[in-house]
Amino acid sequence: MLDITFITNDNKTISAPEDSNLLRVSLREKGGIPFKCGGGLCGTCKCLIEEGIENTDAVKKKEEKLLSAEEISQGYRMACQTFLTGSVKVSWDVSKPARPITAGQIKPKTEA
Repeated sequence: MLDITFITNDNKTISAPEDSNLLRVSLREKGGIPFKCGGGLCGTCKCLIEEGIENTDAVKKKEEKLLSAEEISQGYRMACQTFLTGSVKVSWDVSKPARPITAGQIKPKTEA
């Protein structure tokens, strides 16, 4: 088991199994990380891993599209794309609106 501390949510700390998805745990345990799509398209769940960045999996392509290289180097991740291998402390900015989805990020479904 690992510990996740939701700093922005009054330092609420919960335990979760290894390889847990950060957003799913936040939703299940009322951690408070904001979300809209849950699939790596909107960037709403952007959060800062303040401690334990080494306990996260590799940055995904979807994250590279929505986060700048500087943000990634500072420890920002998208909770919906982040799986945990150890304990982390995470925060998020509640004052900034979510980054809007642009037309280039959504691929239309093709009919068969």
